[in-house]
Parts: sequence; structure tokens; C-alpha cells
Amino acid sequence: MSMASPGQHMAAEIAEQPAVLAGLVARRTEFAEVAKVIARRPPRFSLLAARGSSDHAALYAKYLIEVLLGLPAGLVSPSTVTLYGARPDLRDVLLISVSQSGGSPDLVEFTETAREQGALTVAVTNTPGSPLDQAAELTAHLGAGPERAVAATKTYSATLLALYLLLDAVRGGDGRDAAGLGELAEQALEASVQRAVDRYRFVDRVITTGRGYSYATALESALKLAETSYVAARAYSGADLLHGPVAAIDEDTAVLAITGSGRGGEAMRHVLTAVSERGADVLALGSASEQVPASVRLPVPSVPEELAPVLEVLPVQNLALGLALARGGDPDRPRGLLKVTKTR
Repeated sequence: MSMASPGQHMAAEIAEQPAVLAGLVARRTEFAEVAKVIARRPPRFSLLAARGSSDHAALYAKYLIEVLLGLPAGLVSPSTVTLYGARPDLRDVLLISVSQSGGSPDLVEFTETAREQGALTVAVTNTPGSPLDQAAELTAHLGAGPERAVAATKTYSATLLALYLLLDAVRGGDGRDAAGLGELAEQALEASVQRAVDRYRFVDRVITTGRGYSYATALESALKLAETSYVAARAYSGADLLHGPVAAIDEDTAVLAITGSGRGGEAMRHVLTAVSERGADVLALGSASEQVPASVRLPVPSVPEELAPVLEVLPVQNLALGLALARGGDPDRPRGLLKVTKTR
């Protein structure tokens, strides 16, 4: 039996994403059914529970909830329940628990407790029948198929789109803005990352940054680079980057900046001017990447700003894969990492 080549699983799963995203759009009526239940029990506010890449997807959902639904939203700290035994009053609260495996014990316990404490609970997972599914009152499934690589790729983008379809339906939308996302994902994946791989293969320190919806992409980018290529990567909101951390940026720093065509991308312009003046090597990624100072640009198709993170992350995944292979690693088997978060 032949051994799998390095990165084989990650590459295959990255390539599956256009079909996975198109499949989700085709199933948007399923998310609309879940949304109807939420609409019948309108929450005072929403909470989101997640770990790892799913936590970045949850941050994206926080923006969706606050901007599209006009509700306060926050990310929970599961240990308040699992370690400290807190029992908060969650009547008239919507809890969305996000986990591609659906098997994280702390998320399961937090979801069970939240349901007991009065919350309307929704599980967003890639594993039907998982413990998280059973803990929650409502479920929304990704349908992305098994993911063999340790680094989440197709389950991450699928989670973003599933959350968008769900929350768009809650506000009364029909998901029409996402209709062509599968084809646009193909275009985003066609963009060559080779120049970026060649330029940054020896980099030791990377700052990733973005604003608004795209801050989630900055966080996911840092995680992908760290877990596949062992790069010291740190994510900052563009606003926070200028409040102190910019002092550590110099000509030895690579900055991966998410620059879309919406308000978040517009707010990044003065940030990139500042880091460029400090000599940073900027890789601009996004639908507005041609409009900012940068050494390398990775454009993606333009979509409504609230959907941009679904496409922005795709070239990042290819970049992480390419850098890992160029540095002699195997992103399918990163050192010391597990697929399922087992924290309690």
C-alpha cells in the first residue's frame, strides 16, 4: 500500500470547497426551517460557543448577529460552566454552539447547561448524531463530508456559509446573495499563491490583520500558518494593531492584510499605510487588494461584505499548504495536534 504524499488530504479537501459551498446553498431551505423556530422565539441576545477554527467562525457570526439582526452577541467562556459550575440565567437567549466534530466535551456540557437554564440552543456541526447534536434543541448540518486533514479547511468555510444562511433566514432573507458562491469559490482557488510561497517560505514572524467581518479571516489565517508551517503568527484587528503592536513591526515582519471592498476593508487603508511606512512586507488579500500598498496581492471575487470571509479564507488555505510543503513539512500531520478539542 502506497503512503499518502505530504499535504494530499489537505489539498483534496481545499479543492472540494466549491462543491461543498454550492451544496449548502442548495440546502438553504433546511436552515430556513431552523430560522423559523428562532423567529417564533425571538431572543433578547445571542451567545456563541466554539473552540479553535470554529471560534473564528463564531466571531464572524457575532458580526452577522449584531449587524444583520441588531441583537447583542457574545462569545462564551465554556469553563465558567464546566470548571466553575456557573449556572447563568439564559431565558430568552439564543445559544449557537459551533463544532465541526460535535464532540468537544466542554461545548456539549455548556450546551446542555444552557438548555437547562432556558436558552434556545442550536448546534452547527459536520457530524449528524454527534453528542452536540443531541445536546441542542435545534441542529444545522454542514454536509461537508469527512475531513481527514488535521487542519480544518472545507469545514471552516462551510461553517461560515451555514451561519450566514441561518442568520440571513432569521432576518427574513432567502440566501440569494450566496447563490453563486460555489462558482466564485472556484475562481478564488484558481488564484496562484506561488509568488507568495516563494517570498515568504523563510519568514519566521507574521502578523495577520483585518477589520469587521474579515477579522475572523485574520484570526483563521494566523492559526492556519501556525499549525501547518510552524510560523510565529499573531492576529490583530486593524484597529488594535495601531494601538501598540505596530511598534514591533519592521522590515523583518510579514503582514498578511485582509482588504475587502466593504467598510472593513476601507478602514484598513490607513492601517496598511502605517505598517508600510515602518518597512513591513505586506501581502494584501481580498477584493480590494489592488488598491492598497503591498508587495504581493491575492485578489478574490467581490461579494457583499458579510459573505466575503467565505471566499477570503480560500487563498489563505492554499498559502498555508504551499508554505508547509516548501518548508519540508506535512500539513496533514502537524506535530502534536489533534482533530477534536478534548478540553473540558
